[in-house]
Amino acid sequence: MNVDTLISARWVIPVEPENTVLEDHSVVIQDGKIIAILPTHKAKTKYTPTQMHDLAQHALIPGLINTHTHAAMSLFRGMADDLPLMEWLTEHIWPAEKKWVSAAFVEDGTRLAVAEMIRSGTTCFSDMYFFPDCVAEVASDAGIRAVIGLIVIDFPSAWAKDPDEYLLKAGQVHHKYRNTPLITTAFAPHSPYAVSDTSLLQLNTLAEEMDIPIHMHVHETKEEVSESMEKIGKRPLQRLHELGLLSPRLLAVHMTQLESAEIDLIARYGVNVIHCPESNLKLASGFCPVHTLQEAGVNVALGTDGAASNNDLDMIGEMHTASLLGKGVAENSLAVKAFTAMKMATINAAKALGLDDKIGSLRKGKQADITAIDLGELESQPLYDPISQIIYTANRNQVSDVWVAGKQLLQSRELLSLNENQIKLSTVKWKEKF
Repeated sequence: MNVDTLISARWVIPVEPENTVLEDHSVVIQDGKIIAILPTHKAKTKYTPTQMHDLAQHALIPGLINTHTHAAMSLFRGMADDLPLMEWLTEHIWPAEKKWVSAAFVEDGTRLAVAEMIRSGTTCFSDMYFFPDCVAEVASDAGIRAVIGLIVIDFPSAWAKDPDEYLLKAGQVHHKYRNTPLITTAFAPHSPYAVSDTSLLQLNTLAEEMDIPIHMHVHETKEEVSESMEKIGKRPLQRLHELGLLSPRLLAVHMTQLESAEIDLIARYGVNVIHCPESNLKLASGFCPVHTLQEAGVNVALGTDGAASNNDLDMIGEMHTASLLGKGVAENSLAVKAFTAMKMATINAAKALGLDDKIGSLRKGKQADITAIDLGELESQPLYDPISQIIYTANRNQVSDVWVAGKQLLQSRELLSLNENQIKLSTVKWKEKF
């Protein structure tokens, strides 16, 4: 049988079924989808591919999914480090954004971020930033899958002057990309403190009508919670609950300040938690109780946050940190095991984004979003368990090849859909302006 692509590897880790490692298997791709996963000796007899890849010391995993980014902020990487969150935002990031954010800034910053993510094994990212139409255009051109955040805040920016214009433009961006195969959308109200009740009620209604997620920073710091108590006498989650926003549609990002009753509440309503461990550590925002959330049945996914606060978009590093931090916070070495961390960056993330019927695991009928990791280097020896080795010893420089919907975007560490030199030159020009 003639097929488009046959990828043979030492190990295939499909994520579904759980804790499965298939040795000497191949993934067969036709029209952008996986049509079979079977032993390599059988695959090479049964299929005649147009393209064949033999990766004798590699593991194939589902493409990693970064469920929280501010892609364009990669141009602010290292601009203001070692500061508390609100000082970082109010004295450095927001003034820089006010001065520099434009369509050109977002295009160039997103291009830098997308290149970094592809080279790190990420095949899908969920963004939250201004000029979401520019983010969508760059992602589409590069061939990466993206969930474009339709930003909503109550104060003016270069993108919109008031909540009504944010919501109007959100609808326009959604309409423009609604039939684009690799692009979907989500409402992205910045945070409870940046969006009024009226705007939240409006976008919640629209999100239900458009059947898209709501992506929002929630309970990121103690200060956020205490200020909400001082101003309205309610914790932010209570306010969101009363406004009807708690549902499986909500992606609540950070969630470092949670009481037991709140964990029960979000579990009951099916809220998804997006954990950004490295950004939270760097900004000293607090600790998300990942193990407790998972024990309560909450779907927890992983994100990097922006490169201005992380300072990278490395999901392999994020899985590593999430596992170690989860054990430390829970004071339990069995918490957030290696496979659990991998699920958080793949199938859990896909579920949070409403894309688990398409991506997040390597299964027949799903999109061929695949990452190949070279485990043959000295630093990965000896190898007893490839899942543990990826989480605890691998790094993003071991990502050799990446496919999205069957199209190869990275080959032997070389970007195929983006010009690395042009991106570097553009980035230097922005740095010189700042």
